[in-house]
Amino acid sequence: MPLSFLSLIGSPRRAAWLLAEASPFARAVTRGGSLLAANTAYRVLAGRLGREGGLAPEQLLADEIGNAEILSRLRALLPLGRAVQEDFPFHLDADTLLLRVTGMLAPGRRDWVIWDIQEVPDNAAALVAVRQQRDELAAFIDNAPVGLYSVAPDGRFLFANRTFAAWLGLQPEQLVGGDLGLSDVLQHGEGREGEAMTPDWDGGEAKLKPVGADRSGLRLVSVSQSAIADPEGHPLRYSAVVHDLGLELRQRGTLRPVEAEFRRFFDQAPIGILVLDAAGTIREANAAFAMLCGRDDWLGQRLAALVREEDALALTRHLIALRRGEIFGRPLEVRLAGPRERVVEVFAASSAERDDGQSAQLVYLVDTTEQRNLQTQFHQSQKMQAVGQLAGGIAHDFNNLLTAMIGFCDLLLQRLQPGDQSFADVMQIKQNASRAANLVRQLLAFSRQQTLVPKVLDVTDVLADLRNLIGRLIGETITLTMTHGRDLGLVKVDQGQLEQVIINLAVNARDAMSEGGELTIRTRNHHVDRATELGAETVPPGDYVLIEVWDTGHGIAPEHMAKIFDPFFTTKAVGAGTGLGLSTVYGIIKQTGGFIHVESAPGEGACFRIYLPRYRPRPEEVAASRNEARADARDLTGRGLVLLVEDEDAVRAFAARALRNKGYTVIEAASGEQALALPTEQLNRVELLISDVVMPNLDGPSLAAALRQSRPDLKILFISGYAEDSLRSNMAKSPHVNFLPKPFSLSQLAGKVKEVMDAEPPGGNRPAG
Repeated sequence: MPLSFLSLIGSPRRAAWLLAEASPFARAVTRGGSLLAANTAYRVLAGRLGREGGLAPEQLLADEIGNAEILSRLRALLPLGRAVQEDFPFHLDADTLLLRVTGMLAPGRRDWVIWDIQEVPDNAAALVAVRQQRDELAAFIDNAPVGLYSVAPDGRFLFANRTFAAWLGLQPEQLVGGDLGLSDVLQHGEGREGEAMTPDWDGGEAKLKPVGADRSGLRLVSVSQSAIADPEGHPLRYSAVVHDLGLELRQRGTLRPVEAEFRRFFDQAPIGILVLDAAGTIREANAAFAMLCGRDDWLGQRLAALVREEDALALTRHLIALRRGEIFGRPLEVRLAGPRERVVEVFAASSAERDDGQSAQLVYLVDTTEQRNLQTQFHQSQKMQAVGQLAGGIAHDFNNLLTAMIGFCDLLLQRLQPGDQSFADVMQIKQNASRAANLVRQLLAFSRQQTLVPKVLDVTDVLADLRNLIGRLIGETITLTMTHGRDLGLVKVDQGQLEQVIINLAVNARDAMSEGGELTIRTRNHHVDRATELGAETVPPGDYVLIEVWDTGHGIAPEHMAKIFDPFFTTKAVGAGTGLGLSTVYGIIKQTGGFIHVESAPGEGACFRIYLPRYRPRPEEVAASRNEARADARDLTGRGLVLLVEDEDAVRAFAARALRNKGYTVIEAASGEQALALPTEQLNRVELLISDVVMPNLDGPSLAAALRQSRPDLKILFISGYAEDSLRSNMAKSPHVNFLPKPFSLSQLAGKVKEVMDAEPPGGNRPAG
């Protein structure tokens, strides 16, 4: 109501009376907790509640236990300027009355509060909930760990919880409504003996005097008391909270061993724990922190001064934000200063006030160095896998191109004489195509996807054949020494790949000895009794042939040791190295089943040790290796019907011409679907299926499986630019198959077809016709 209107209607009290009478509900108007006016409905309601007289709603509603909290919540919302509403329960004999109270500020008089109270009828569910809440609250108050009581001005007990009564050796009902008063059970503390205890005393230390069955002495307590008065300021009752000081003293007696135990946990914690003051200065820290920072002068230092300079500002801002409560629970990763390069995560709490009044902040440092290293290795592994997949895809496309280039060169060379100029030109093209094929094999070796052709080899023979080549590679300023072990065991490896490993290591050693030096290659047998850790790998027990490549170069810096086998990592000048040499070596050795380890120190050279599993060949393998040299001299012509399925036109054209020149009848198909569409009588006469493995829609293994349903004796030769190992899962759908990797020459294709055609078919019977 505007103030101008209030001035028109007379005094404020009359205005309050008009506001009260304007409501059909029970209404009261108060100012500062005092009743200004109330209508008839309000006075009737007060009479029903047993409180006749001029009580304001704050006193009327708070008369029952539990309503004070609801009332304080309502009071807190009133200053917001809008109407607020709460439900207040009252016990009337065996019934419960639920009152809905709405409070609002009077228009134009923000110091006036208008209270509207109405009974909530037929609200059985609400009453049940209220009763349940009331019972829970009563149980909590009755069994609280502190004593609670309320007394009238004459000292009679109006309320006592079970805890307070138990301290006196009584039940609550023996106090409330009984003959005992406050002065009968409570005495003043020391220095006030004999002084009468009155209900309106100012609180403090006192002694409880048991009066029940247990009279075993006085209990030292601390009493906090408040008075509830009527509008005129006359006290209605006194309420108090009583704390058992004897329990606190007993707790203090056990505090020292608890503190000692805490100190032990603090000092022996596996993470760094420290206490900072408001300026971020270290006031206390445990042994783990001292070990992390690697120094003893941390006391009195600022924590920001113990981390790397580039992390100090971020740490300072983080701790300030935590002290202010602006961020919660989010760790900050920083690097500690010093040679150890420790990475830690900082967890800190907001500031708290210590017993001496000073601000303190508890900070935890968790060492995540190893975890960070593992994450780096995992990311590096993912990078290598991604690059390997890329290399495999590129190799597939290049192998198709190189197969056509090498193949058509072979076809041209068959029509030219060695003395022709065109013969030399074609040979130059073929040689460069072969060099490109070696580069593709290097990419596949790096990605560990190349198809290996393992043979039983004597490492001594391989190194002897390489001696002159290595000598030319390293130059005259470097001395080459080879020392071969006696009775050296055999290994089963791909000879070309093993030669590439030795050559790569020799070239790497040459680059480390720009001013000359010595390169030593040693071999010997090596037996591992039990699993041995070499860097990040574990060599299982067994017999190995050990190849050591040692140089006297400038060595490898410690910070580079963990990265030397990473792809594209090089310490050479831009353009002087690709960073693929050692990663290729690592890929070849791992795919062979061996292990490689390096030892080096700056200025002391480097030693690469290669562990190849020793192989004990079967007699037939020894005979096969002796006859292998004569295999290329055989007749490569043949007869039979061959179905050639290849989606790359150039490869298909070369292969078809090459096989026809060798005497075979060739049916060409550009896809698996086209091959299956051929007449049945023609498919039944096919003796050999030559198919690319990876083709759109219907791949080679699926085509082979479809044809073998009616022709289980069909011979199969797969050709692919992908590695055989990476296609094992697909080729498993077609057992008893042969594989020829791309790129291949005319003689390699003819020789493989001759080998497959001369072999027994899968079913053991040759096809008729």
